[in-house]
Amino acid sequence: MAETDYYKLLGVDKKASEKEIKKAYRKLAMKYHPDHTKGDKSGEEKFKKISEAYAVLSDKEKRSQYDSFGSAGFQQRYSQEDIFRNFDLNDIFREFGFGGGNRGGVRFTFGGRNNQFGNFGAGSQAPVKGTDLVYELPLTLSEVISGTRKKISFKHNGRTENLTVKIPKGLITGKKLRLSGKGEPSPYGGQAGDLFIKAAITPDPVFTVKGTDLYLNRKIRLTEALLGTDITVRTPDGRKKRLKIPAGTKHQTQMRLAGQGLPIMNTDRRGDLFVKITIDVPKELSADQRKLVEKLAETGL
Repeated sequence: MAETDYYKLLGVDKKASEKEIKKAYRKLAMKYHPDHTKGDKSGEEKFKKISEAYAVLSDKEKRSQYDSFGSAGFQQRYSQEDIFRNFDLNDIFREFGFGGGNRGGVRFTFGGRNNQFGNFGAGSQAPVKGTDLVYELPLTLSEVISGTRKKISFKHNGRTENLTVKIPKGLITGKKLRLSGKGEPSPYGGQAGDLFIKAAITPDPVFTVKGTDLYLNRKIRLTEALLGTDITVRTPDGRKKRLKIPAGTKHQTQMRLAGQGLPIMNTDRRGDLFVKITIDVPKELSADQRKLVEKLAETGL
């Protein structure tokens, strides 16, 4: 998936204010608006890209997500439908001084993946797409690791529809699987909306999930922390991995087992497994243990 730098597209700094972003978009929109480029396809494409950038950076939540996860992570979380939802370009044009979308100029619609901007051209109006549906599907770690098939039931076109959906490996929380045409029908003769299967990993008693990385806690004795030891860690798919704990390991040291996390969807790669080492300090000591610790203390340890 190609990286898209929205800040670069608008020619602004990452710390740019809302006012600066709006000003930059207005300047570019004036230059690349189809009324000015007169059918130039490269200009139309540029206009689409800067409008997508503005749709993201002018929305506080979307901008925060883009800044946090970067282009690739943002594109995994937001479809084109998500990006342009609640974004009325025709209102923006009127504010900037362009004609409205229904007065013989260009009409813009957002919704279909292959029809993000409707049709360019005088007086043209793209058919309105049906409403998209979102189905939140709980998945266990095992199902995310191996992939699975799930039966789902949802309300569609006024009735209940049952589907068996193939869930690919790596469909982590927040990621969506798109089923084209399984949303609500268009009331105006356009294409049906889509059904998005949105994954939600169920809580696991052992592992904490953050994206495709996994985290678990392991306790070791004080002597093991001082002298070093080896421990066996069970991965989420049931394999056993040996982890060497070096002498002098500190409390809450985090160690990484590369490639032992969750699959990264549509790749052969996996996230990592992080093991947090906690040192089990006894609350009470036996008489012999106290004497030995006191002797150690005399040595300056």
